[in-house]
Amino acid sequence: MPAHPMNRREFVKKSAVTGAAVAAAGAVGTGTAQAAEAGHRPGKAPRTWSFSILGTTDLHSHVFDWDYYKDAAYTDKAGNSVGVARVATLIKQQREAKGEHRVLLVDAGDIIQGTSLAYYFARVQPITAEDGPKHPMAVAMNHMRYDAAALGNHEFNYGIDTLRKFESQCRFPLLGANALDARTLRPAFKPYTVKHIRVPGAPDIKVGILGLTNPGIALWDKDNVSGKMVFPGLVEQAKKYVPRLRALGCDVVFLTDHSGLDGSSSYGDELPYVENASNLVAEQVPGIDAILVGHTHVEVPSYTVKNEQTGEEVLLSEPYCWGYRLSVFDFELELHHGQWKVTGKTAQTLNPNTVDEDPEIKKLLEADHELVVKYVNTAVGTCTQDLSAAESCWKDVPIMDFIHKVQMDTVKAGLSASDAALPLISVAAPFSRTADIPQGNVTIKDIAGLYIYDNTLYGKKLTGAQLRDYLEYAAKYYHQVPAGTKVDTATLTNANNFWDYMYDTAAGVDYEIDIAQPEGSRIKNLTCNGAPVADDQVFVVAVNNYRANGGSGYPHIAAAPIAYSSTNEIRQLMIDYVTAKKTLDPADFAVTNWKLTQAGTPVF
Repeated sequence: MPAHPMNRREFVKKSAVTGAAVAAAGAVGTGTAQAAEAGHRPGKAPRTWSFSILGTTDLHSHVFDWDYYKDAAYTDKAGNSVGVARVATLIKQQREAKGEHRVLLVDAGDIIQGTSLAYYFARVQPITAEDGPKHPMAVAMNHMRYDAAALGNHEFNYGIDTLRKFESQCRFPLLGANALDARTLRPAFKPYTVKHIRVPGAPDIKVGILGLTNPGIALWDKDNVSGKMVFPGLVEQAKKYVPRLRALGCDVVFLTDHSGLDGSSSYGDELPYVENASNLVAEQVPGIDAILVGHTHVEVPSYTVKNEQTGEEVLLSEPYCWGYRLSVFDFELELHHGQWKVTGKTAQTLNPNTVDEDPEIKKLLEADHELVVKYVNTAVGTCTQDLSAAESCWKDVPIMDFIHKVQMDTVKAGLSASDAALPLISVAAPFSRTADIPQGNVTIKDIAGLYIYDNTLYGKKLTGAQLRDYLEYAAKYYHQVPAGTKVDTATLTNANNFWDYMYDTAAGVDYEIDIAQPEGSRIKNLTCNGAPVADDQVFVVAVNNYRANGGSGYPHIAAAPIAYSSTNEIRQLMIDYVTAKKTLDPADFAVTNWKLTQAGTPVF
């Protein structure tokens, strides 16, 4: 699952409005000061040069402007397009306008997971198979001539073997200075790369590109990395490698971080390292010129952070996700006594929704795309009525009970005799409000659109008191709405920057969430089989691996005893359920387990 920053709306608004102005002002001031320091004689201008670094992030295997869940061209209310095929056209334009040798191209991670295309080449026709295919993202990014990419946390979702195979197919390095071998504590991937910008009649401009990934991988993909890799903090590793790049003679040090820039962590104190640390890196590590930011799926065209040791401004930009935007960093340099100095730097984001898809990428990958379209349109059964997730964030709806049913049936079948005697419940999040399983034929894309992540399944044991804490934590998702106040669903949810994927509902117990009450006192009438839940009662909880390992910071669950675990992905279990049953009927699993109230009065 992805993770999102705190204070999203306020932060992005501030970044977009003030960032560019601050960056421009800082650049001019720096340039003037350096010229004065160099002591140039009047009328003798120093040698100058300019170059650009273009940046993408969180592409999540969006190649074409296509929505595999809807089997149609991608659309949203903002008019965005998706896919590297359109971004590639913008990159061509940048290279043509500025010169081929004045442009570098970098990505900030989360490349090989996120669409049905990604799943197909990881699981259905895997790239790891003998004589397996090339990953479409490797083909596209090689064609686009990327210079480097940081590792994202979702790079590890399909296991290290898949990641290594993808790495071998790329003609550019995957960087991860804080992805270390667990045994040797040496980098498991290349920490950095140094690129040369050729300048006729002058020394090359040396650009050091350092890649940093997210410490949360240790939690979110614990099953894939435990005992194999460790992930220390971004600040700690940047302090080690930025001086090394400067010692190598780099004139410009550029970071690509799969980490947001507000200093927050979705996992609370489960890890000693900050999840969204790009601002902290800029502030605490001297010697950095600019940072391409990723992970948090927001647009930050230009933002500056002052380094606390040097007072220098570090320039940051985040180009949203999925190919929605392209970040453009422009650098101006002057040659002083044989060494290049940065005198100006600005950043902006460009929108590819007005350009056509690159015809070469279409030619290279259209056949792969058609394979996946055929796969997702495969019918696996029928449904007796339309099941919509539109109200899943504030009502107990049948489409969510479908997830719970599959999780509970699967865990139940795998429990020991002693654990099978315990009451079994399930927790799951409403990942997509647009998900819909139609009446009639049910296809793979209908189920994939409901369960969009590649999570596996656990059964963990919680006491009644711990379960109550868990549900109270989930209930902070709602804004407090005093009794007698009208409830507006448009403003009800996502309090505390608690996004939909972080909010768990439970099945197998009945309970009320009283939104008139303050946080921590909202769970009412928690019962199991008609009896109040006792504090010392023990439950088996069916839960996905992301949450089971500490994702989103829920209490107790990460340390809870394991009753069941499997490498089977929940999405595939749901597909298998419909395939075996042939008919999906809400009457088989639609049971009201929870409801919202205001001072005891049902809201809906």
